[in-house]
Amino acid sequence: MVWSLPPRLLRGVASCALGLALALPAMASTDGSADLGLDREAALRASQAAIGRKVGEHILLNREGQPVSLASYRGKPLLVSFIYTGCFQVCPTTTRSLQETVEGLQKSVGPNQFNVVSIGFNQPADSPQALKAFATQYGIRQPNWEFLSPPGAIVPALAQDFGFVFQATPAGFDHVLQVSILDAEGRIVRQVYGESLVPAELGEPLKMLLAGTPVESNELVDQLLDRVRILCTVYDPKTGAYKVDYTLPIQIAGGVTFFIAMMIFFINEWRSSRKSARHKGTRNA
Repeated sequence: MVWSLPPRLLRGVASCALGLALALPAMASTDGSADLGLDREAALRASQAAIGRKVGEHILLNREGQPVSLASYRGKPLLVSFIYTGCFQVCPTTTRSLQETVEGLQKSVGPNQFNVVSIGFNQPADSPQALKAFATQYGIRQPNWEFLSPPGAIVPALAQDFGFVFQATPAGFDHVLQVSILDAEGRIVRQVYGESLVPAELGEPLKMLLAGTPVESNELVDQLLDRVRILCTVYDPKTGAYKVDYTLPIQIAGGVTFFIAMMIFFINEWRSSRKSARHKGTRNA
């Protein structure tokens, strides 16, 4: 089958490759000590301040694009996490950890005793279709677990209700990795933190809610700072500070750039050989 790449498309691909190539040095030279725009202590204080708060009746879309009110989950305990589907490292890891914990909790307290919601906060990228693909990719099929897409206009109010603070960075987003535990009235009773969840940290307050026992949180922010990770940042023990980790984004961008450059090279070689063959055929004729 003979085909040719339209010149306009070829120029577009070339421009994309050039843009990526020019962006790489800038990313690599970024000072790791630069201001990330997110104060870890302030973010944790905002998260802890949400405990005791009743979440509003926000309307979001499920994976099928149908409207769902958060108020519809009242009547049972609810676990809520925030993710963004463009994350290729931490969000999938935390979601898998939550999945393992949920599966264990379903065995210990019963499959219909609580619900789980993951909210895509990066709008408009985290559409219902994107969240559906994310859930499918990571094999999340629990009937009590839904992925919801909020309209972009309500994301700030929604995040404030949950005490969820996030900030865009060159590598993605910085945010506190948290799972909010809500009681049957839609009130936040506990914030659980970390990339790898400890089952007991979700299980104990969940069992207390099901038993009708008050759930208290007595953790202090200064105790949390040592063990709460901020997405897209890594701890540098030499300086005692957090810095942006560009390693993986640079590797991926470099691979994409190389692939596009090689594709353009081979297409140009193929076009040149076809042109040479046509000229040769004309001379022989």
